Amino acid sequence: MIFATRKNSCCAAFTLAEVLAAMMFLAIVIPAAVEAMHLASLAGEVAARKGAAVRVADRILNESLVTTNWSNGTQSGTTSEGAQDFTWTLTTQSWPEDSAMQVVTAEVKFTAQGKDYSVKLNTLAAQPGTTALNSTQ
Repeated sequence: MIFATRKNSCCAAFTLAEVLAAMMFLAIVIPAAVEAMHLASLAGEVAARKGAAVRVADRILNESLVTTNWSNGTQSGTTSEGAQDFTWTLTTQSWPEDSAMQVVTAEVKFTAQGKDYSVKLNTLAAQPGTTALNSTQ
């Protein structure tokens, strides 16, 4: 049996400098990629919970306007949307443009990955028993 051999055959391999350069590159890239994935995850979670918090605030405002209980002073409570609990506060203050109107604010607080966030929705409401004047010129 005849074996063919090549003259001047050389084994291909990485040098120590190339291996060290590749390891240094990975030491820089991997932590940066992990941090980018963490930030993307946080942004997605905050966006999803913020959407749910806006729905809760809208529901709180609508219910308080229909039942006119918003004029009873500051109110607060906790409600659930899905598996998440939200803490809400309903406040009123007079509107400087018209003394018969009140600014009703629903603030909903939530947490995402250990950080606190909040959403506020405002609307105008006439004092119970009064009607807002609509001036046209």
